[in-house]
Amino acid sequence: MPFSTRGDSPAITDLRTRVRRTLHAVTSPQRLNRHDEDETYDFELYEALAAEGLVGLEADVDGRGPSHTSQVTVLEELGAGATSIGVSMVVQYMGVELLHRYGTGDQKAEWLGPLLSGSARMSFGLSEPAGGTDVARQMATWARRAPDGTWLINGAKKWIGGASTATFIILLARTSAVEKSGIDGISMFIIPRDTPGITTTPIDTMGIRGLEQADVILEDVAVPAENVLGDVGSGFRNVLATLNGERLNGAAVALGIARGALSCAVDYANGRHAFDKPIGSFQGLQHPLVDALTRTESARHLLYNGAEMSDQGSGEAVENLSGLAKLSASEAATTATDIGMRVMGGWGFHRHLPMQRYFRDARLYTFAPLTDEMIRNQLAQRHLGLPRST
Repeated sequence: MPFSTRGDSPAITDLRTRVRRTLHAVTSPQRLNRHDEDETYDFELYEALAAEGLVGLEADVDGRGPSHTSQVTVLEELGAGATSIGVSMVVQYMGVELLHRYGTGDQKAEWLGPLLSGSARMSFGLSEPAGGTDVARQMATWARRAPDGTWLINGAKKWIGGASTATFIILLARTSAVEKSGIDGISMFIIPRDTPGITTTPIDTMGIRGLEQADVILEDVAVPAENVLGDVGSGFRNVLATLNGERLNGAAVALGIARGALSCAVDYANGRHAFDKPIGSFQGLQHPLVDALTRTESARHLLYNGAEMSDQGSGEAVENLSGLAKLSASEAATTATDIGMRVMGGWGFHRHLPMQRYFRDARLYTFAPLTDEMIRNQLAQRHLGLPRST
């Protein structure tokens, strides 16, 4: 199904082509379904994307990171098909940004270089069993310094994507007592996955089943002082500084889901006949499909405007636009998948067809990386100038 590219530059057009070419060469609807059913990660596809330069993009170890426009282009294309790999790439891009911004020269050589080439994969350890959206104040994972300078980490993390098979984890732990704001006194650590004391247990999830979500238990995990990422005590603030990019990247995957579901529904409506005509000729189906198209194209424009503005600089305008893009894309994904299920009727329930997977996967972005409700609160306060909500 045709979709707007908003006048993509030649470089972005080429990037889309590279992603599609890689997907076409490696995967298929049957393969995507198998990884979803079996709850397995497609390592071959990830390695092919990395070999095509789609993890590192324009980034290098000593210079700039990948542009937001490039990231969202790759993620939209993955979201429309290999959604779980797209979610995994959101995490990899976050690791790239954190290491670029806060890594030392030695840390970049040891961890960023392999991440850019695809020879290493990272997992991000933030959320905890009792944390929810108040994760900073509720953080119960602690890192305490031993006499020799080593940090010993104890605690538990939950919903950590790819933790069992990652090369390393960028993990946040409290290093000093909770203050009023709750966000200070938390530090970031780079922890090799094979460090003794780390135990991971898979969580059986409804969606994004091609990327394992895990419980992570840390028992006296010893981390050398040189593996602190950024300044001690500033880890959570440093992560907050990357949230615009994470919101844009989450929006890109959600946009891809919306696009994939809409294409699937339109193809079905054109091919399915009832009463001697395609069901796509029925006005009762055309109107909701156009509603889904409107939300999808609106989200696309917000997303790419936000990515382009973010590439030009930062500030409150970028923060507001990234929030609008994430909220719009989340709603586009849930709308398109709901309408797609209705258009396809019983066939939407078929486990070997992609609509039910799109329907399940879309729900992730109603609460990640921030809940839609929290984003609405932020936009009301910062964009509309309304009082802080209570």
